[in-house]
Amino acid sequence: MPPFVQNHPLVISVVLLLLDVLAWRMIPASRQIWSASTRLLLFVLYSAVIFQAGMGPTNPPPFTDDTQNLVATILEIIWWLFGARTLTVVISLLMPRIGHAGRLFQDVLGALIFLVAIVAAATYVLDLPVKGLLATSGIMAIVIGLALQSTLSDVFSGIVLNITKPYLLDDWVSIEDTEGKVIEIDWRATHLLTSQGSTVVIPNSLAAKTKVHNFSRPIDINGVTIHLSVPVQVRPRLVLDALEKAMQGIGALLPNPKPKVTIKGSDLESMQYEAIGFVRAGENKAEIRNLMYDLAHRHLEASGIDFTSEPVTRHQSSRLLLEEMKVFRDLSTAEKESLSQHMSPLAYSAGQVVLDYGEIAGGLLVIGTGVVRATVLEQGDTLEAGRLGPGDIFGEEGVAAEAPSLARFTALTPCKIYRIDKDIIKGYLEQHVEVLAAISNLRHQRSQLSDSLLTPKPSPIKKTGFLQWWLKRRP
Repeated sequence: MPPFVQNHPLVISVVLLLLDVLAWRMIPASRQIWSASTRLLLFVLYSAVIFQAGMGPTNPPPFTDDTQNLVATILEIIWWLFGARTLTVVISLLMPRIGHAGRLFQDVLGALIFLVAIVAAATYVLDLPVKGLLATSGIMAIVIGLALQSTLSDVFSGIVLNITKPYLLDDWVSIEDTEGKVIEIDWRATHLLTSQGSTVVIPNSLAAKTKVHNFSRPIDINGVTIHLSVPVQVRPRLVLDALEKAMQGIGALLPNPKPKVTIKGSDLESMQYEAIGFVRAGENKAEIRNLMYDLAHRHLEASGIDFTSEPVTRHQSSRLLLEEMKVFRDLSTAEKESLSQHMSPLAYSAGQVVLDYGEIAGGLLVIGTGVVRATVLEQGDTLEAGRLGPGDIFGEEGVAAEAPSLARFTALTPCKIYRIDKDIIKGYLEQHVEVLAAISNLRHQRSQLSDSLLTPKPSPIKKTGFLQWWLKRRP
């Protein structure tokens, strides 16, 4: 060791401590390897200096001068804390903070390491009696434990959650009727990001003893649920059929696992129904849930259920259908009543083609009940373009421009479809520019959708490294 270091060990020790603080502040957090390596090297140098000077952390300082003795005592205490900090930095490098097993374990382990270092420094450096220290620490622990009872409950509950792992980071869960995405799990609480964009902090003690719904298990699918109350006078089979059609009308729902509709309960006034479907992870659940409610309402109305009265008659259902359609919202009440008289109901079974490719529709087709699937051709294969439900129309190309249909419309479920003859609807188009504009706009939107679906997608570029390149070039 250089003579200067041997002659001035206290100065060199202080300089090494300052260098450690400087490395902690200057090296970015993203350079974890550099930070851990630098601090480990500084700790080794610091240890070599104080050991060479006879200031072993398990022995009293060897200096006779009071000032040097005080500084040496402080440096020996710092050695224990420096070592604890270096050990926690190395552990964080070897065990990244991922989920429960990373963050919570590191926090608890780091606290234990520092506690051992403090007790060791007090015992070996300050020469305090261990028994008295432990007795005093026990009394203080009891006092602190009583004062921090709820906080300690959160800590130990966090350990239980760490072991059982009911949820991980980025899981979509529901805890105590609060639904959101897990964005952070620390030693005290779980942080959820809700669909409204707010953050909810739930104590670990509450999460450990309440019911937890994890929508990310299995990992690749999530469940979307809606609840509806229907008057008890309405026959349940009618409601179940309507809700099942509503679930089939949403293309974003996965076919497997299949959507389910069940009766959850009943009282004197209403029956409670639950409909659940499954989507792929990453889908906008709030948007799909809104669509499920809207389609459920439309299919229930199409089945003659208005939530307040007895089922409506067939004539009333076609009249109410016109009220819900935006295309005919500019017609007067008398005109809607007259148009409803010309709506001819047609029945289609599941799988039956209503309007085929290249066929010119002989009238405007309005879906009364059921689900219709629209498909387009892509290099000989069929591609689903969308699904239509009660109140949706098709065949507008043949009515507005005598053009053939670009898609095939197939009944996905048993359907009742109203047909308004071309001669009848053309009279309304000539008298109402707004209706013609609405139908033309709908035709334009569907044409754009069809073009976007048929536009060739660029193939993803495969990323290959040097090893893959070298293996491909081998003979």
